[in-house]
Amino acid sequence: MLLFRVVTPAARVWLDHAWARTPSATDTSPAGVHDSFMDVEGSDYPVTVAAMVTDLPSLDAAVSNCRACPRLVQWREETASVKRAAFRDWTYWARPVPGYGPGDARIAIVGLAPAAHGGNRTGRVFTGDRSGDWLYAALHRIGLANQPTSVAIGDGLQLTDTRIFAAVRCAPPGNKPTPEERDTCAPWLAQELALLPNLRVIVVLGQFGWNALWPVLAAMSYVIPRPRPRFGHGAQVEIEHPDQPTVDVLGCYHVSQQNTFTGVLTEAMLDSVLRHARELARGTDASPGGA
Repeated sequence: MLLFRVVTPAARVWLDHAWARTPSATDTSPAGVHDSFMDVEGSDYPVTVAAMVTDLPSLDAAVSNCRACPRLVQWREETASVKRAAFRDWTYWARPVPGYGPGDARIAIVGLAPAAHGGNRTGRVFTGDRSGDWLYAALHRIGLANQPTSVAIGDGLQLTDTRIFAAVRCAPPGNKPTPEERDTCAPWLAQELALLPNLRVIVVLGQFGWNALWPVLAAMSYVIPRPRPRFGHGAQVEIEHPDQPTVDVLGCYHVSQQNTFTGVLTEAMLDSVLRHARELARGTDASPGGA
């Protein structure tokens, strides 16, 4: 399935604007942007609205109001209603989960999708689940987070030089979005990348995010190697853009319990990739295995 197989007028708008890496001087507040796209419905919402937002707060607001994928909407809301016994006193977020981290970040971390009882509950990406426990502990160890835990919005977590978001913004059944859902969500991914003017490194957690990223980067006019790079832990691909700085894409096994409980991904392996991303972003270019 091609990501942009149907070029509607809205899709043309997005393709024309998705590459723009610098927010407009006429940035609009999240509330104002929200008012302007209230009439956009269904699967056209991401491709239409993503092209309209010019700053990350507005993007976060737009993402949070998306209802483009009926299966995901049903699942995220059903999960919030049924709940897990341990969280029966929680009022679940039950909406798409926006990205988190400063707008001047040089490092982007791209995951798969929010967890049903993690981000879908707390409203913050990789927050309130075992995967997030691993990721934020690693970011803290290498100096990119001020604390090793992420349990809820308002817990004091702050990231340094790093913004985290997912290829698909809603929690999917079985943690498996469909290709159509991935493609519908792609404009959010593209615009989030476009609104990071200092971007130098993209760390991709897992095969799904890796596959989702390349068509988006190609649509943003990055020069993608042929054949398309294969995913692997520690993979590194340098990609060029005619008008923007070079970006390094790093592959990392996902921080899922399936990987961390079985030793497929160890703390040392995760730290190595994130440390390498930090050094690339700073321009010191340490090797993945460096101390």
